Amino acid sequence: MARSERECLCSGAANDIPRLIRGLAADAGRRIPLAGTLNFRDVGGYPTADGGTIGWRRLLRSDALHRLDGDAAVVLAKLDLRTVLDLRTSEEVRIAPSPPDGLIPPGAVTTHISLVGEDLTALPADLDGIYRFIVDRRGAAIGAAVRFLAKPGGLPALVHCSAGKDRTGIVVAFVLAAVGVPDQVIAADYALSGRYLDPTQTPAIGRVRADTGMGDRLTEALMASPPELIAGILARVRQQAGTIEGYLTSHGVTAAELGALRTALVTGGPGRWPGDGDDCAAGGRGRVGAGRAASEGRRDDCHGSRRA
Repeated sequence: MARSERECLCSGAANDIPRLIRGLAADAGRRIPLAGTLNFRDVGGYPTADGGTIGWRRLLRSDALHRLDGDAAVVLAKLDLRTVLDLRTSEEVRIAPSPPDGLIPPGAVTTHISLVGEDLTALPADLDGIYRFIVDRRGAAIGAAVRFLAKPGGLPALVHCSAGKDRTGIVVAFVLAAVGVPDQVIAADYALSGRYLDPTQTPAIGRVRADTGMGDRLTEALMASPPELIAGILARVRQQAGTIEGYLTSHGVTAAELGALRTALVTGGPGRWPGDGDDCAAGGRGRVGAGRAASEGRRDDCHGSRRA
């Protein structure tokens, strides 16, 4: 018998992140094969704490798009994109220009919001330091990115940077957390980049070194995507602001925009825990019950924040 939602979301067994990663990677339609990219994927299908589900083909994430060719237009057209959010620096955009407008579906609005400022060489040398710098000092940029995604008619949206891992990972994590996706699932989604950007199995590190202009300063260690890193950043933000929503509103996102984003992203049906089998402790595909969380006022004990 499937466990209750609270047991699924909060039990120690549900923190089997490697099992969750395998479940996410196995989802049909998760990774979208688009020639010229390595890390183009959908965050659909993830359960929310109140029994909803992130809709498929509403929020997508990717590495840089400059290697796309004419064949990509067919794939992109099917996605019906309304928003393309480029989180790279101006120098990265100069080195690796975004694809011609003909490859982006008509009607899609593209904007650039550099999540780290304009000097990649001024960033800390380690991943944890980079992430702390972004959330501690670049909150206005995070807020601007979320507001851009929340604008009326803004979805489906594609968020990307050079690797589709760090800057994209932070913005997507904040969006998912703000609409109620459990931290375990967010961490597993973030860690999927490690599969698709493995420097021992893919040309990712060479590509990103060239695309960012960082060269050998971009080490293999900086290409990692450990799930505990993004989980720790979410915890850091909650220590500072109480909730992810509180952090975002302190950086310019309105409650109305957060509500609009949730309405656009989340479907009403109950989600499921990504993975195999029926037991959520095994990362299973059992449904996440909607009624109980709604009736309890929904104190999310997994990370101590109350949802509206």
